[in-house]
Amino acid sequence: MGRRKEAVSLHLKEEVAMGVFIRVEIDEKKCLGLAKSGECIRICPVNIFEGKEGRVVVKEENEDECTLCHLCLSKCQPSAIAIKKLYE
Repeated sequence: MGRRKEAVSLHLKEEVAMGVFIRVEIDEKKCLGLAKSGECIRICPVNIFEGKEGRVVVKEENEDECTLCHLCLSKCQPSAIAIKKLYE
């Protein structure tokens, strides 16, 4: 395993140890932003997303509240949002 992969793996293990089990990422190149959409903010039942400076961002303090409902994925551009489980 390369150094970068080892560092990423260690970082993920640290997050899981601290109680963070979900990571939600927004691809800014694919996201339409607040001006054209922002539907993920309105539809998320656990308030993971917010608008900042015309962009949609993830509220880090709420990120682990994700219920894996995928409502945000159904409303946004394909691959604009990625939900990653940090556990097996």
